[in-house]
Amino acid sequence: MEEVEGSSELTTPPLPHHRVLLISAGASHSVALLSRNLVCSWGRGEDGQLGHGDAEDRLSPTQLSRLDGHQIASVTCGADHTTAYSDSTSEVYSWGWGDFGRLGHGNSSDLFTPQPIKALHGLKIRQIACGDSHCLAVTMDGEVQSWGRNQNGQLGLGTMEDALVPHKIQAFQGIRIKMVAAGAEHTAAVTEDGELYGWGWGRYGNLGLGDRNDRLLPEKVSLSNEEKMDIVACGWRHTISVSSSGGLYSYGWSKYGQLGHGDFEDHLTPHKLEALGESFITQVPGI
Repeated sequence: MEEVEGSSELTTPPLPHHRVLLISAGASHSVALLSRNLVCSWGRGEDGQLGHGDAEDRLSPTQLSRLDGHQIASVTCGADHTTAYSDSTSEVYSWGWGDFGRLGHGNSSDLFTPQPIKALHGLKIRQIACGDSHCLAVTMDGEVQSWGRNQNGQLGLGTMEDALVPHKIQAFQGIRIKMVAAGAEHTAAVTEDGELYGWGWGRYGNLGLGDRNDRLLPEKVSLSNEEKMDIVACGWRHTISVSSSGGLYSYGWSKYGQLGHGDFEDHLTPHKLEALGESFITQVPGI
């Protein structure tokens, strides 16, 4: 690392040529997984979310040397924190802003370098989702662990208490989850059978359950024509999902037309995006 003369700004030598495998973006930082299991990060570093051991910003991608040799398989950003998963060691690492227990280490302390989450040690992880200040992990067995902020029930644990360490969502006992998505304060999930669930903050209909109420436990969304869902994604106050037949559905807040229905009307249940006509939405790689 070099210091530019006459400036306190840090620079880094260019990374050697590597193929980019995965990317993730937080509120003001970004992380990428490169070939040969290299991780790099850049952007705002005030809360340690870059993982370089300091609070400095990085203006260009900088290799996260603390994860060298850990065989990282995925990286995921929350607003101001980051997670990574090693498939070879079955470890989930987290770092950055620690408020509300979003790092899963049993406290609310910030971390400036990646640390393994002890409660998840040994679990084979299929996917990790990070919201503004809560996280979820889907295991290869289809179970879901959640932790972090929970003031609206977004952890799906039946309470509004923050969880400083990961807890299994017992409401999914006997139900195999394929993927989860985390918004600012709400969460959605798709099961292996194509069922869609929502929970957490529901003021704008972003849970898809037909009202504006919060849910402390996952609740199944009723879908027209008994469509099977394949993918789900959460925004700040809205949700979109893709069916196995390729249709795109959206629901929740629409002040800026983010639902794509040509108006500014909130939708409390999933509505098919007719503007795409016969377009077929394909599955996102890696899901």
